[in-house]
Formats: sequence, C-alpha cells, structure tokens
Amino acid sequence: MSEVTLESISFQYPSADRPQLHDFDLHVPAGTCLALLGPSGCSKTTVLRLIAGLERPTSGTISLGDRAVAGPSVFVPAQHRHVGLVFQDYALFPHLTVAKNIAYGLFSFPRAERSTRVNEVLEMVELEPFAQRYPWQLSGGQQQRVALARALAPQPQVLLLDEPFSNLDTDLRSSVREDVRDLLQTAGVTSVLVTHDEEDAQHLASQTHVMTLPH
Repeated sequence: MSEVTLESISFQYPSADRPQLHDFDLHVPAGTCLALLGPSGCSKTTVLRLIAGLERPTSGTISLGDRAVAGPSVFVPAQHRHVGLVFQDYALFPHLTVAKNIAYGLFSFPRAERSTRVNEVLEMVELEPFAQRYPWQLSGGQQQRVALARALAPQPQVLLLDEPFSNLDTDLRSSVREDVRDLLQTAGVTSVLVTHDEEDAQHLASQTHVMTLPH
C-alpha cells in the first residue's frame, strides 16, 4: 500500500473556459480510506482521473508512496501506476464470467498464478459459488463485489472508487456499503472514494475532504 500525495495541482480540460482545479492539495495516508465529498461538478472525479493517470495535471506533482507519477518532468502512464479503479457503472464485461472478469486484470501475472489469485479474491468477496455466472445473472450488489474483486486482484497500491453505490437502491446501498467497508479493511489498501452522499463518507472513510463548486 502507498500514501497518495497531490501538491499544488492545477488542471483544465481543453474545452473548459476555466480551470477545474487550482493549487489543489491532498494527502491520503497509507492504508486509509479518504472520501472526496461534494456536489456534482466540483471536480471530484477529475481528481480520481489525475491520480489514476487518465489525465495529466497542468502543474503540480502527484506521488504514490515515494514515487512521483506526475509532475513537470515525469508522467507515468495509467497502466504502470498499480492503481485499481471501480467505475460508477462497474464496467463489467457482459460476455465474460465472473472468474474471467476478475482474471482480466491479471495479464502481468504468470499464467500458473492467475487461477490461484482469482480464487483468493473470489473467496474474499464471497462469490465462489458464482464464479461461472455472467454479470447479467447477478444482483446489483453482487456485480459491485465483482467490480471490486477485479480491481483488487492485481494487488494495487491504491484503489479508487467513483460513486460506487449510485446505481443501487436505498436498502441495497446500505448493505453493500457495509460489505465494501469490510473488504477495504481486509485488503488493507489505500483508497479514495468519490461520493456526494455524506453517509457513504461516514461509513467508509477515516477522513473526508469536502470539495465545493468553483466560483
């Protein structure tokens, strides 16, 4: 696991008429969960994309542990950052089984180790009986756990979660949130959660960074 540090980050999308971030700082201690809390449009997801390496900051530096991954003279591509990402819509492959969805991110593992790691993660998320099912055969909560398992399988240094409960109804949201909290604690991974829901932040995160709409 690694701490996450953003220092003096500025960023502006090419089509935007103003910066999304200006001199933005953030620190996530290793092994903790931090929630980025705020309304739509306050650039929470942009922060996640910058940490993941899907966007490059205009200025400032981003470090994972003691390694700078973005800065004036460095930019490490997303595939080399050891960062897991859970999307809002889960982004599961409908034509692949649960086991193959999880194995998809293990291309860098030796072939002999892939099935072992898939089984370990299936056990972690308690989905062993569903290994050969397809995403469309699962409930929303089960799909959420598959998405988490796929992100955790490569043993990332950092896990990023973008509004992971927004597609769940209120009753299911509460139970899945508890499951995710337990999984993050078991995995011990540094994580950043983007949410507009204060209950999500309170239940999962050990610290919260409140973001507001730009003026």
